[in-house]
Amino acid sequence: MPSVALKLYSVFFKFLLKHRLHNLIQNAIDESSNPYGVTTRPEESVSASNPSFTDGVATKDIHIDPFTALSIRIFLPDSSLSPPEQPDLKPNLRSSGNDDPNSHNHRRSSYAPSNVGAPRNDPRRSSLEGLNLRSDNNVYRGYSPSPQNCRKLPIMLQFHGGGWVSGSNESVANDYFCRRIAKLCDVIVIAVGYRLAPENKYPAAFEDGLKVLNWLAKQANLSECSKSMGSGARGVGSEFTKAEVQRHIVDTFGASVVEPWLAAHGDPSRCVLLGVSCGANIVDYVARKAVEAGKRLDPVKVVAQVLMYPFFIGNVPTQSEIKLANSYFYDKAMCLLAWKLFLPKEEFSLDHPAANPLISDRGPPLKFMPPTLTVVAEHDWMRDRAIAYSETLRKVNVDAPVLEYKDAVHEFATLDMLLKTPQAQACAEDIAIWVKKYISTRGHEFSY
Repeated sequence: MPSVALKLYSVFFKFLLKHRLHNLIQNAIDESSNPYGVTTRPEESVSASNPSFTDGVATKDIHIDPFTALSIRIFLPDSSLSPPEQPDLKPNLRSSGNDDPNSHNHRRSSYAPSNVGAPRNDPRRSSLEGLNLRSDNNVYRGYSPSPQNCRKLPIMLQFHGGGWVSGSNESVANDYFCRRIAKLCDVIVIAVGYRLAPENKYPAAFEDGLKVLNWLAKQANLSECSKSMGSGARGVGSEFTKAEVQRHIVDTFGASVVEPWLAAHGDPSRCVLLGVSCGANIVDYVARKAVEAGKRLDPVKVVAQVLMYPFFIGNVPTQSEIKLANSYFYDKAMCLLAWKLFLPKEEFSLDHPAANPLISDRGPPLKFMPPTLTVVAEHDWMRDRAIAYSETLRKVNVDAPVLEYKDAVHEFATLDMLLKTPQAQACAEDIAIWVKKYISTRGHEFSY
């Protein structure tokens, strides 16, 4: 059973959430009056981005749409500093004092920074030449990639939770979670700051998710154009400067510039989607649209998706929706309020395509969906529908395992209070093991 402290915190959490939801309902405005939208609430504790490799990960924020508040935060792990010929792919398995080969700890992997302890003549140190250590005022400016010896990492698009009306890609909790995932999975994480309801109702958040995927494809093509223009100029005896290449790209594609971290280190052909709570609903939508787009998204390829305790619901209640309706943190009554704030009044239905993955005619055929890992919690009233969706995927031969965690509650691996628990760490490590099956360039190093 959950601890007494967790139960008390859940009561306090519910009280605050109910108060916020009712305030949003009372102050709800016509979405057309604020198309720009908001991506965070004033009461949200946010973490500033830091382009240095603090705790092994550098971060930066980018506002990618001039017409809306849509933004992203990029998490770049320091394993990207390893030269391509010496990738840090060998797992360091730790037993944590448990010598049982069948124990959970023997299935975990971790990566040490590639340049720690390297001698001065070690070639791995050459990757540090891209670090701008000081400005004129001796202020650290963060990481700027060098065009040589850049290691390519998979890219993960991450969508936070918050019941459509709260949460942020820049929150302290989400920042901590994304740093953990970036290091464990050895990926570049792009945390999406989608627009919140009720200022922007459905389909704004879903459209924002798809817009980021298209932006990623555009970035990949811009990067290739930049390389081609540089090499083409050298072929005719006149070399473009970096600034000239950048200017040509902007002139050709409008207000778009090459994002240097992604250009240097990103491999969009190994793209994973990960969604937390309502973010999992967005991920499932984006994955479906990626399947429909096919080669139009090239070179982006969605190779897997992770649905962490998805925010699914439906008109016909499941057993867990009946039995656990008054469960911890997010009970069914408050989630219904969140859905009313998110869905337009004329479209409100618990069998809406955004809410229920089991309705027919959602398209495309499920057999074309990417491999899907579903994480569920024992004390989460939404668990049964998530499990049923996973079973439906398996029936059409999609790799769709379910990880169920005992004595766990909704958002047990991402909620601020629970982030540093052993169960949250174990969940992140389990996700990393599964994800590496689909992003590793050396075959399946791990398998369930």
